[in-house]
Amino acid sequence: MLGPLLRHVDDTSATIWVETDGAAVVTVTAGERTASAPTFAAHGHHYALVEVTGLPTGSHTEYTVDVDGARAWPSDDPELADFPPSVIPTLEYAKPLRLAFGSCRVSVPHDAEGNAEFGVDALRAYALFMAGRTASWSDDDERWPDLVLFLGDQVYADETSDEMREFIAQRRDPEQAPWWELKDYEEYAHLYSIAWGEPANRWLLSTLPSAMIFDDHDIRDDWNTSWSWKQRMDATGWWHDRIVGGLGSYWVYQHLGNLAPEDRASDELWQRITTYDGEDELDITVELDALAEAADAHPDSYRWSFARDFDTQARLVVVDSRAARVLQPDQRSMLDDAELAWVDEQLQGDVDHLLIGTSLPFLLAPGLHHIESFSESIAEGAWGPPGRWLGETARERADLEHWAAFQHGFRDLAGIVLEVASGKRGRPPRTVTFLSGDVHHSYVAEAWPRDGMVASRILQAVCSPIRNPLPKVMQRFTAGASKRVTGLLGRLMSLSGRVPLEPLRWTVTQGPWYDNNLAVLELAPAGLRMWWVAGEVDGRPELPVLKRVATVDPVG
Repeated sequence: MLGPLLRHVDDTSATIWVETDGAAVVTVTAGERTASAPTFAAHGHHYALVEVTGLPTGSHTEYTVDVDGARAWPSDDPELADFPPSVIPTLEYAKPLRLAFGSCRVSVPHDAEGNAEFGVDALRAYALFMAGRTASWSDDDERWPDLVLFLGDQVYADETSDEMREFIAQRRDPEQAPWWELKDYEEYAHLYSIAWGEPANRWLLSTLPSAMIFDDHDIRDDWNTSWSWKQRMDATGWWHDRIVGGLGSYWVYQHLGNLAPEDRASDELWQRITTYDGEDELDITVELDALAEAADAHPDSYRWSFARDFDTQARLVVVDSRAARVLQPDQRSMLDDAELAWVDEQLQGDVDHLLIGTSLPFLLAPGLHHIESFSESIAEGAWGPPGRWLGETARERADLEHWAAFQHGFRDLAGIVLEVASGKRGRPPRTVTFLSGDVHHSYVAEAWPRDGMVASRILQAVCSPIRNPLPKVMQRFTAGASKRVTGLLGRLMSLSGRVPLEPLRWTVTQGPWYDNNLAVLELAPAGLRMWWVAGEVDGRPELPVLKRVATVDPVG
């Protein structure tokens, strides 16, 4: 019914995720290698995660998927007939790593009307280009990425499309809470089928390995902005089903495939699936809901962050900056103690490049950063009781809830990064690079320590949106916030709130730009280089061509 999605892939193995229409055994055949797995059920849906091992290193092996012995992929869908065969591209660590990344993608039609309202889907334009369906700029070096990292808002649970609303109206009264927003697991399952079912994107996800982390719209706008926000949500009659459905479906559709087989093996619910030996299909609905409910009530009960190594060339650490928050006003932090300890352990040297994925930019434009840190400071009492109300109100209404608005977490992470960059945690990397999304504009910033020197270049690269453009008025605001004078004014504001100096200084070096785009990063011998690509209509709206929006020369 959905998939196959090619998820975790290393130099000799690959994980393939599928959703089927019933209980079955799913078999993946890649060259001479074959692997099978029975489906498991959750809320009436059926899934399988198949691990294929023993693949040749650095190979591109075509694969097929059978369900109970019947060929299910390649699909007989005529809309997929012109796409190449799906392949498993195993890693070759001696080759420079190439990673695509981006965030924020709505799932609406790709016709003229959809493009007029939301612009061209950059992911779909990239899929058409890589499939050879459309032309593009002349670039002989535009080979396949080794991985695509989706940095949040893979689905929009609170801003639903006409197609999703039709489904909602068929099963409940949208005049009752939660109205046109998603209600439960069943509606999440349908939303994922819309997001990943379009033919070009479905083909792309079948042949390009992917990793993912959530952001707020995967659950709801402003998710975990503040303690008062969470109290207000918990007091409603509909939030419980929403958060349980959202986190449970995230575990099935996104999180499982992020993990390497050895990491997945330590997950208790996955152990339940792999050790089950009953004759009937295993139904994990009760256990899945319990996991999701506990993860919301006690964030330290489950870790959504993950990490992986690409030999000594790179280490990728993807940090949950939503569910692991400490929200109590007197001890607010982006990461709770357990999450911070895990991040502290993962961020080490002795790699050429350290990549840190976090849906929210660690380094905003300085002006925006100082405004958010000022808001938090007065919310914590720097201006007395009236300031507390003003700070909390501004925090929610203006979305002031990035790393800058959680200063304890910001400073903790900045201190760890400076230790890595100065060589206190092993050989310093050539670059330490934050990869982020969320803000619906793209840019690059570079940072350096306020005091002393470090051996690593410290960068922030943002790619957002893939498809959901920022309104014009906000484009003008963010462009102004990137200017040096705005940063100085913002710093004066934060000083009035008694915010101490940050351990880092930084500036926006490229951008902002506002296209729907997908970024590509390569760890070339000359250093880290990046470029951003977007789709544009050249005649037929359903066949956009790819254009390059921006390029960053090698760094490090």
